[in-house]
Amino acid sequence: MKKISILLLGVFCSIAIYAQNADKKWAIEALFGKNEYNGDIANDYFKWNKTFYGMGGLGLNFYLDKNFDGGFQATYGKYGSWVNSTSNFLGKKFDLSGLLRYKLNNGYILPENSFFAPYLTAGFGYVNYSGGPKIYESNTAIIPLGVGLKFNFSKTVALQYQWLFNFNASDRQDFKMDNKDDNFMKHSVGLVISFGGKKDKDNDGVLDKYDLCPNTPLGVKVDAKGCPIDSDGDGVADYLDKCPNTPAGVKVDANGCPLDSDGDGVPDYLDKCPNTPAGVQVDANGCPIDSDGDGVADYLDKCPNTPAGVQVDANGCPLDRDGDGVPDYLDKCPDVKGTIENKGCPEIKQETKEVFKRALQGIQFATGKDVILPKSFPILDNVVSIMKENPAYQLDINGHTDNVGKPEANQILSEKRAAAVKAYLVQKGISADRLMSAGFGDKQPVADNKTAAGRQQNRRVEFKVNF
Repeated sequence: MKKISILLLGVFCSIAIYAQNADKKWAIEALFGKNEYNGDIANDYFKWNKTFYGMGGLGLNFYLDKNFDGGFQATYGKYGSWVNSTSNFLGKKFDLSGLLRYKLNNGYILPENSFFAPYLTAGFGYVNYSGGPKIYESNTAIIPLGVGLKFNFSKTVALQYQWLFNFNASDRQDFKMDNKDDNFMKHSVGLVISFGGKKDKDNDGVLDKYDLCPNTPLGVKVDAKGCPIDSDGDGVADYLDKCPNTPAGVKVDANGCPLDSDGDGVPDYLDKCPNTPAGVQVDANGCPIDSDGDGVADYLDKCPNTPAGVQVDANGCPLDRDGDGVPDYLDKCPDVKGTIENKGCPEIKQETKEVFKRALQGIQFATGKDVILPKSFPILDNVVSIMKENPAYQLDINGHTDNVGKPEANQILSEKRAAAVKAYLVQKGISADRLMSAGFGDKQPVADNKTAAGRQQNRRVEFKVNF
């Protein structure tokens, strides 16, 4: 009867520390394990090959704060040691301890809801030893110190391992007394059940009386007020938010995504062209694509391949000031109507062609020299007049000879004569930038060099207008 009473007392008074919280402040535990002895006879700590001295117990604990739990623990079971037939003893032990435990899953070292919940424990207690013929029945104080580890399978159920070292204040627990205190160690495994939770209808961890969002769907993370987390603060909870990283202050739709008023795929807060017509392709800024970069979007551009830097009209086409069909950037005469063949410049007049034709044979030089004879001046003066009347003209002056003499000498002579004509025109006021002279020697005959008439035709100065 005495044993039963002691066991019931242990069941009623004991505790097992579980990571309670403010909502579930109480927990009970059923535990079992083994006692290990260290005293006058032997040291059996951590020796699993010795006789197993089993024990069992129950516990009750209460939540203090996120760092500490407190309560009581009681166990009842065998204790003893076996060295040989003459050095052994066997007894029974009941202990009751008040414990304070420091939880390492306190939010600083590990999260409060961590699956692994280690702790440190210390306290003060009472132990009663009794047993066989060699055992002195005794009562003494103990100081328990230890560590533990719980595996939290849910808010209600946990599995716990605990190691406790009990300092005795007595040497009366074995059959020898030599002033060496007899201490004990306990290993135990326990099943922990937490209870005492207050009403939390949506099971979000926030009591209903504090819950501003009492119907939160199961499993949704909530804040301290029981409302679903809204990380980006856009008014749409994370579990519904398809765009969870929206910048602060940006307006969103029902899915938590930034508004896109024109539906071009670029949200309004990034869209530099927020009123793009439906279906128009846009760039990263939400503006219509402008492939040729002329400032006119492709969907409006009637000339979509305009070269870079070319000025265009409202339709995206290159400007053509004189309306001759040759855009200004290609038009050598942008303010005068011309022809495409002449790069936008007017067709060369027939009178001009006649002057250049007469100049072929009309320009005479001193024999074998690049000195222009005075009788050639009227023809050259006509060329000067034409160039002044047509400021868009660019003139090529090409000198040619017959094949009399060495080719090298003829080449040099043709170059000098063309240069002499250029110099005359420059002297008469024609910009050198508009003139280009070159010599071709006897390489480009227009007649037979075997006759005097042919050689005369080959000795010539040709004028060619460019734009």
